[in-house]
Amino acid sequence: QVQLVESGGGSVQPGGSLRLSCVLSGRTFSSSAMAWFRQAPGNDREFVAAIAYRGVPRSYADSVQGRFTLSRDGAENTVYLQMNSLKPEDTAVYSCAARDVPLLSRDQDAYKYWGQGTQVTVSS
Repeated sequence: QVQLVESGGGSVQPGGSLRLSCVLSGRTFSSSAMAWFRQAPGNDREFVAAIAYRGVPRSYADSVQGRFTLSRDGAENTVYLQMNSLKPEDTAVYSCAARDVPLLSRDQDAYKYWGQGTQVTVSS
C-alpha cells in the first residue's frame, strides 16, 4: 500500500521559513516523480513545485520561484520543501503527491498518490 506522510507545517510570521517533509512508502522512491500542491480556503488546489526521480529537473510555480526549494533524499525516501520569505498568501493546506512514473508534471491529475496534507499559516 502506497503512503505519503507529510510533516513540518505550522504557523509563522511573514518573512519566516518552514520546511515541509514528505515520506513515501510502499513504492520505489527512485521511480517516482514527486510534487507539492496547495489549497487555500475558497480556492482551487494549485501547483507549487515538482521534482523528477533523479532530483532534476525541478519546476516551480511563478509565485514561489526564488523563495521555495524542493529537494529529495533517496536514502530517506523523502522530499523536502524549504519555504523561505513566506507571505500571508502562502497560507494553505500543502499536500504531497507522487506519480507512478519518473518524470515530473505540473498537472495534479498526473499524480496518483496523495498525502493527507499539512496546514501552513503565515500571519502576523
